[in-house]
This record gives sequence, C-alpha cells and structure tokens, in this order.
Amino acid sequence: MSVTRTGEPGIPGGPAGADPHRWWALVIIALAQLMVVLDATIVNIALPSAQSALHMSDGNRQWVITAYTLAFGGLLLLGGRIADIVGRKRTFIFGLIGFAAASAIGGAATTSGMLFGARALQGAFAAVLAPSALSLLTTTFTDPKERGKAFGIYGALAGSGSAIGFIAGGLLTEYLDWRWCLYVNVPIAVIAVFGAFTLLHDRPGNKGAHLDVPGVLLGCGGLVAIVYGFSEAESRGWTDSRVLGLFAAGVVLLASFVWWQTRSPGPLLPLHIIKDRNRAGCFLTMGLATIGMFGMFLFMTYYLQGILGYSPVKTGLAFLPLTVAIIIGSTQISARLLQHVAPRVLMVPGMILAAGGMLIFTQLTVDSGYADHLLPGMLLTGLGMGLTFMPVFATATAGVAPQDAGVTSATVNTAQQVGGSIGTALLNTIATTSGAAYIAAHLTNPAQMDLITRQGTVHGYTTALWWAVGVLLLAGLVAGLMVTAKAPKQTMSTGAPVPESAPRT
Repeated sequence: MSVTRTGEPGIPGGPAGADPHRWWALVIIALAQLMVVLDATIVNIALPSAQSALHMSDGNRQWVITAYTLAFGGLLLLGGRIADIVGRKRTFIFGLIGFAAASAIGGAATTSGMLFGARALQGAFAAVLAPSALSLLTTTFTDPKERGKAFGIYGALAGSGSAIGFIAGGLLTEYLDWRWCLYVNVPIAVIAVFGAFTLLHDRPGNKGAHLDVPGVLLGCGGLVAIVYGFSEAESRGWTDSRVLGLFAAGVVLLASFVWWQTRSPGPLLPLHIIKDRNRAGCFLTMGLATIGMFGMFLFMTYYLQGILGYSPVKTGLAFLPLTVAIIIGSTQISARLLQHVAPRVLMVPGMILAAGGMLIFTQLTVDSGYADHLLPGMLLTGLGMGLTFMPVFATATAGVAPQDAGVTSATVNTAQQVGGSIGTALLNTIATTSGAAYIAAHLTNPAQMDLITRQGTVHGYTTALWWAVGVLLLAGLVAGLMVTAKAPKQTMSTGAPVPESAPRT
C-alpha cells in the first residue's frame, strides 16, 4: 500500500498528492536534460569544420569541449544550491534562457575566443539547469511505481544523450553547417521555457537560507582545478608541473571545503547527503561508470572515422544501437524491475554487462567489421549502462528533504561530469602512450609506415579499453558492497516513509 504524505491532498485519477500534469512535465524536464547532455558531444563531430572556419590551432581546439565541461563540472554544486534557495522552477527557466542565449552566441561566433567563451557560458547555465531538472523530477513523482517509470526515462536520456549528440552532430554538420550544432538548442529551449511556465509546479525556495560563499569558492574552485588538471594532462602529460600543481590545488581546496562544511551554518553540500551509504555508493558508481563510457565514446568515434573511414553521419548512426540498448535497459527493464528488487540487483549485472561489451572492443583490429565486433559490443555496453543509470538516479535522490533536492541532484550530475572528464583524459593519455610505444617497437620498414601507424593507433585504443573494463568491474563491486537499499516496494510496505535526508544503512 502506498503512503500518502501529510498535507498533500489526493488528486482523482492519480496517486495521492500527484500533479495531474506530471507526465507532460516529465516531457519538458526530459527535453531540457537531453539538451544539456547531448551538448557535451554534439560538437565533437563538428569540431574539424569549426576549427577550419575559425582558424583554431591544434593545441587550442580542445577548448571547444573543455570550456563546456570545465564550467559544467565545476559549477554544478553551486547550481544545485541556487535551485534550493531560489526555487527549482525559477532556476530551471533561468537556466534554459541562459543556455539558449549562450548557444546563439556560439553559433554566431566569428573568432575562436568567442566560441570558447560561449561554450563556457553554456556550461555555466547547464550547471544551473541540470540539478534543477533532476530535483523537479524528484519532487514531481512521489509514487514508487510512477517514480520508477519517470526515472527510467530520465536515466535513458542521461545515458544515451551523448550518443544522440554524435548522431545529431553528424547530421547537422553534413547537411547544414557546424553552427547548427549550437543553434539547434535555441528552438528546443524556447519550447521547454513555454512548457515550464505552463506545466511545472514547485515549492517556494528557502528564502531564509543564505548562500555559503566560502563553500562556493572552495568547492567549485577545487572541482574546476581537478577537471582542468585532467583536461591539461591529455596534452601535457601526467608529470607536467602545471598538471601536478592543479591536482594539488584541487585536493587542498576540496579538503578545505569538506572541513568548512562541518562548520558552515548553511553548508553548500550538507555532509549527511554524502555520508549516507547508499547515496555515496551511487555517486561512486556513477563516476566510475562514466569514466568507462566516455572513454569508449572517444575511441569509437576516432576508430570509426580515422580507421574505418566513416563519414560524420555514418559515424553518428553507428552509435544508434547503443542508444536503443540504453533506452531499453532503462525504461523496459530497470523501470519495471526496480519496484521488486534491490537497486544493486540491477546495478551489479549492469556493470558486468557493460564490461563485457567493452571486452569485445578490446579485440578490435584495423579491419574489424561493424556487425561482428562493434555491434555486439555496443548492444552489451548500452544495455548494461541502461540497467545501471536508472537505479543510480532513483536511489541517490530517494528520501531527500525538499530543501536538499537541488544539491543532491547536483552531486549526482557532478559525479557523472567529473567521471566523464577523468575518463576522457585518463584513457586518452593511456591510448596515446601505448600507441606511440607500439609504433616505435614495430616500425622497422619505412614502407610500412601507414599500416604500422594504424595498427599502433588501434593498439592504443584497445589497451585503454582494457583499463575501462577494469573500471566498470570496479563500479559493479562498489555498487554491490555499498548500495544496500531495499526495493522501494519493500520500503513502502513497512507503512512508514523513508526519513528524508537521514542516513540509511
């Protein structure tokens, strides 16, 4: 029997306290989340065209990607707390408008600096938009069965958004212009803003709360330093003094942030959120899973275009089975089973499946076929990610007090974004190093330069993907040992709601 929350009137035709327009609200929330997630990858395929048009150097072109991820990952905690203080609906609408404006500026960019600045602005507004979207979802769907379906759809978009970005980027670049990879956000945001005004409802913000300014400076500064350090390691190497300095600064700032949160009267990140065993396990699982996933996206994109010679559109479409598998895993399997089984019963097999898919990718050669190597790997990896992401989002945000919904949602997004940044930089460095070593060891005949270079490049990819297999298995281990929550149906059958924001074991 479901539990009716005190003070929430029942609505005919739906669970007690449910918003009658909640499913249309989900469409608006999902649309905004999809825009934020796919924008991390939609410009990847367009990057060569943008580099040529704006005369970027090879050393600076990475900033089209890094400016977005740096601002997004570094400012998420701030965005989450702003949503809690100001109100999630207001923050959501503000984020949409700002994101659309930044996208328009980027699409109209006439210099590389203008494009870099616009991408950083996009990341900053995404950091406001993403946590407010997830926390609106958390407060809109309170019935366990409906919550499972809603988070299944949200998890599918969070997991497949990057792959959808590749498809959209390829189509827009090949048939329109690279600038449309940015302009496309404007009509999406306009639709979402009108929908948000009409369909979304929210409790008022906590006007008595104050923004934890020292926490903002320490926490956001530490995350920016860490993410920036990983992005620089890709080109400079792990032992470079700037890279080591950024990592050291990030560790010191984050340690100071944790210390300050125990003393701040209004902490940016209340530590009881991350002290909760289940939430901490979900945050770690999410971070580790995205390390492997983003590394796979990077290598498969270069493999398809650089080794197999695929066009941008064909490359994007090659990711379609991965997207479909993630959606099936989230909406048709996880969402249906989560009410009946403990979250880790889905998360652990999910990570094992994803690791199995990645294991297939480790067997790639310069002439591997799509149907016999790439397709099975994508299907297994996508299904595993779909099984994992939905219960991670649902479990991490379950039982959170309304005043903490924004910052909890931001922490999930931060784990995903930082994991993606680490995965891209770490695995790319491993691939580059091992590929160069292979070429140096095997290049004895200059006439074979092209073949050996291609073999060395693929060897680098497969070496890094072996590391990704290990990381995904580690994610499964973390989920199995740390996420001890019971099935939501079992929790509700006790007749008492889960204490909001209280640590659970």
